[in-house]
Amino acid sequence: MPFICVLQHPTSPLMKARQCKHNSRNMKRSGDSEGEKRRKRRRLLQELGDQKIPFLGPSDRGFQQLWDSSYSGLVLRRSCSLPTELHGRVQAALLTLRRKGCLLKDLVRVRDRDVFTAVSRALLGEPGHTYRYLDTRLFAIPWHSEDVEVKGQNCCDPDLRAACKALWELNTFFCSDVSQLKEGDRLTQCVKGEAEAKQGEEGDTESKHSEDSKNSEGGDSESRQSEEGDTESKHSEEWDIESKHSEEGCSGSKQEGEWETEFRHSSEEGESSQVKPSETSVAAGSEHSEGKCPSWAAKALSGSETEPVRLGAQEKPVAQLKHSLSDHHIQDKEEYAGGQGCSQPSPPPACTGPVKFNVTLLNYMDPAAMSQLKEEPYYGMGKMAVGWHHDENLITHSPVAVYSYTCHDDKGESSEGGSAEKACWRIGLKVAWDIHTPGLTLPLESGDCYYMRDDLNSTHQHCVLAGDAARFSSTHRVAECSSGTLTYIQSRCQEALSNLHTDPETGSYSLLALLPTTLQNCEEIHNEVEFEWLRQYWFQGQRYARFCSWWTRPMEQLEKDWRLMETMTMLFLATVEEEGQAGEGRREMAETLLSALTDRHQQRQTWRDRCHSSLAQTLPPEEAPVDRPFWGVDDPSMPLPFDLADIINRVESLLWRM
Repeated sequence: MPFICVLQHPTSPLMKARQCKHNSRNMKRSGDSEGEKRRKRRRLLQELGDQKIPFLGPSDRGFQQLWDSSYSGLVLRRSCSLPTELHGRVQAALLTLRRKGCLLKDLVRVRDRDVFTAVSRALLGEPGHTYRYLDTRLFAIPWHSEDVEVKGQNCCDPDLRAACKALWELNTFFCSDVSQLKEGDRLTQCVKGEAEAKQGEEGDTESKHSEDSKNSEGGDSESRQSEEGDTESKHSEEWDIESKHSEEGCSGSKQEGEWETEFRHSSEEGESSQVKPSETSVAAGSEHSEGKCPSWAAKALSGSETEPVRLGAQEKPVAQLKHSLSDHHIQDKEEYAGGQGCSQPSPPPACTGPVKFNVTLLNYMDPAAMSQLKEEPYYGMGKMAVGWHHDENLITHSPVAVYSYTCHDDKGESSEGGSAEKACWRIGLKVAWDIHTPGLTLPLESGDCYYMRDDLNSTHQHCVLAGDAARFSSTHRVAECSSGTLTYIQSRCQEALSNLHTDPETGSYSLLALLPTTLQNCEEIHNEVEFEWLRQYWFQGQRYARFCSWWTRPMEQLEKDWRLMETMTMLFLATVEEEGQAGEGRREMAETLLSALTDRHQQRQTWRDRCHSSLAQTLPPEEAPVDRPFWGVDDPSMPLPFDLADIINRVESLLWRM
């Protein structure tokens, strides 16, 4: 039957009422959650005041005791304990990926605003896997772990294939190594000789920390005075963004511009507060407050060269620095688990059995290219390259393995062997939502690796403190991909299209089942394909196809399936508009359709705005977002035969008449 178009303004009374009702429910839930977080923040900030929290580095007495008691899930593997050949292949691979332009800044979503990540990155992993963070889905370049001729897939050039395979070899090493770790395996202190050399400093260090825990006078006094009377505004957004998943890489400098005022607190909060020798500092000793690399001597291994290094030293307890967590460990787990894209509403599965990292997120950052990096705000740890965050969208209690490589330039000249006073990269850790437990910093030499095991990633947060040289990191994860693989979304398409019948003689389409629940499921899959896959893919422009064509054909097929779902929507509409339908069933179908279409209309407008935002327009053509799908696959210039706002008007008009 012909479609009858009832012209009506998109913002009709019924549509407005439905949107207001939907928004008010969301605002109430959001308001309750935000109010509770504000109360938690206020209580912590009142206790913290203008103080700085103590932290310990390897040169400080009490470091090992603190590591054992509060950061036991952290393991450091020194570079000398990895095979030399593996180092060479991995580092060459990272340089190849950067030289080919595969490492790019992501345009992510934070508090309803688009921002660029400070780090450049790429995702590698199992074929067909994706990784979703900050409302952005990354599509993995496959490992290429098998012979290309065997698989029959020649999707990228030989150099890129070799680079991907080298990182797969590193991933295989990590999977085996993490699974073999025993309880208590961790690097906990400098070698004995260095520890003895520093014993003369440790007494002063301990007294400084004891004094800090009482007075906490670290930081620039002028900076603090300029912020008096505004303590909560100074810190509240920091705590707030931590309860959200501030993923690694969203730091930056003042060149980030407009977004800085809302987002900087997650990663670069606070005015510059260089620690002066004359001031009482929470960072014990100039070496660890300034981030200088300790010259840790490589310790000969008595066993296999692949055993984790464990360096012991005598320690004093840090009980005087550490209070009970009591009510202060108030991480909002609901916030942390929510909004993951790949995660399901039910509790995510826990990691059991042998470790199998399925993706690695590669990061690259050159501090020299940043106009200014902010100081770490709570402890005075130094310049931050990456702010406090949890790694999100992972299988519960799964480990994270990180390979760190620093170099001077694209030729891969190592930063090792330079001046002993050269600032090195460090990782900082803290207990989430805790202002009493001292923080921990760990220097990273080029080639060092560290593991975060057990529940460390969920109960703690970590940051990356910038050194002087450029740094790559390869962060291997067990991504929660129950709804984040190509296989998954293809099965969802088959599920929806199984309700579409094609007449073998005429080629016309019809719906097999008209149950409201079936129709609702089909429309939900329709939205998932469009907004979680097609628009995510095209929002990142042609960037993936430039390096590797693996995703090209699957995305073309998804787009064809999407067009068939658009046809199903029109058949659904025709059924609703058919006068012969039973009244109650017809109303239920109309309401189901209207709900799905309203959501689709709003999401399309959001993506349209993102594609044409001022930030998106700064990208080169090959990386610029594409407002797709909106046209035919074969002929992009041909518009679809209907307008979504018009369909919504027709359904609303029908409901008014019922």
